Amino acid sequence: MANPPALEPMFDGAHLLSWAQRSASELDRRRVEINQLNVFPVPDADTGSNMAHTMAEAVREAAKLDESASVTEVAEALAVGSMRGARGNSGVVLSQVIRGVAQSVGRGEVTGDVVAQALSSGVDFVDRAIADPVEGTVVTVLRAAADAAHDSQGQPLDTVVEAAAVAAREALERTPSQLAALRDAGVVDAGGTGLVILLDELLAEVTGEEAREAPAPVVEEGHGAPAYLEIMFMFSGPVDELERTLVDAGGDSLIIARASDTEAKVHVHSVNAGALIEASFALGEVSDLRLEVLPEIENPAPTDRLIVAITPPGSLAQLYSEAGATTIAPEGDEAATVEAALAAVAEARPREVIFLPNGLMSDVGVASVKAASETVEHFTALPTVRLVTGIAALAVHDAALDMDVAVETMAEAAEEMRTAVVEHASGAPEDAVAEACAHLLEGGGELISVLYDPVEIPSLDHDLLSTTLGAEVRIYPADSLGAIAEIGVE
Repeated sequence: MANPPALEPMFDGAHLLSWAQRSASELDRRRVEINQLNVFPVPDADTGSNMAHTMAEAVREAAKLDESASVTEVAEALAVGSMRGARGNSGVVLSQVIRGVAQSVGRGEVTGDVVAQALSSGVDFVDRAIADPVEGTVVTVLRAAADAAHDSQGQPLDTVVEAAAVAAREALERTPSQLAALRDAGVVDAGGTGLVILLDELLAEVTGEEAREAPAPVVEEGHGAPAYLEIMFMFSGPVDELERTLVDAGGDSLIIARASDTEAKVHVHSVNAGALIEASFALGEVSDLRLEVLPEIENPAPTDRLIVAITPPGSLAQLYSEAGATTIAPEGDEAATVEAALAAVAEARPREVIFLPNGLMSDVGVASVKAASETVEHFTALPTVRLVTGIAALAVHDAALDMDVAVETMAEAAEEMRTAVVEHASGAPEDAVAEACAHLLEGGGELISVLYDPVEIPSLDHDLLSTTLGAEVRIYPADSLGAIAEIGVE
């Protein structure tokens, strides 16, 4: 008598959450790599960061569930978290792919056919979300994966996922031939790279194997782009009417991720943000509004002023970079840190350098950088004794001011900030942070900045902390902080 066929292993809610967690981790690990690929629609170098943030928010929402949560509950939580946490074009596209997964998980298990249906639904959602889809982007890569999965329906889960992952990788490799911006820069699409990572991690989760490493990107300098404002918000109201209004108002790179016909996450670029925002408020309820200036990037040339900050890698380096600084990771051997700082100065060829040691380089090391920067006309090291004081100084930098005035303003901000470090806590670390903030506020102040280690404190409730302290609070996750938290009061 023949043996019955082996049953396919169950892919349940725990597996789905594990896939999301490992995807979030891999996107975070490779976000700099993906950022360097980001040349379309504007070279704002944030696709990797946006996808990593969006996936992290999805995981955070799903992690609230009990361990016994079904695959349907996990999928729905991932969809909600990704949509509300979506950043940038790529993040919104990612949220729509996860929405496709949530819609397709019906009977409480993930099969090959469910994956095929999820990818097809993701294509439909993304096509509807993007006002003007362009070939050679993540849309093309997603469609190739969906087609391959559809052609493999009826096969085991691992077969379908592998077919989708292979097709996505092949489509990604073809993107430079489809989009001139990629071809001119010598790179593949950034968002498509992130999607390939998600599928590779899914295949690894299904098979129990390690995910495949994507090839290192090839990046060339000299991408040009106009300056825009990036506008993101949640919208409640007539979504279709909002889309028509934003298109008519001249919004570019418009993506509307619909949760329903009356609720959506909106992402758009525009040089006339005020008119778009005003029109959106007129049509419905706008919440979680966020604006960001997208840089105007021209061919590289000698810069007038360079700000160099000694900063641990990860989220802190990203924060400093977004504020306009060139970041250098501190090495165990300070001579290596000095060498890296000098290389950054030599590459930028600035007339002026503002140096932020942030308590991570000795006075001798700073003096070495200054002495070796022979071509720099004006070199000033600011008294930033902690990372949080460096942020305070950077926040008040005005490139339009003369060097002396800019330095004076930044130094004043750094010196006037009162700081504290929370290195250990006998109880809940969140309570220790709140207690340290309250103690600092006893000397006065209106603004509290908190850098916290996400390993020690997975999340810090901004609203609760602000309400408890009665002051404006800014919180920043800080990888490799070396303490539970750094706090500064102004």
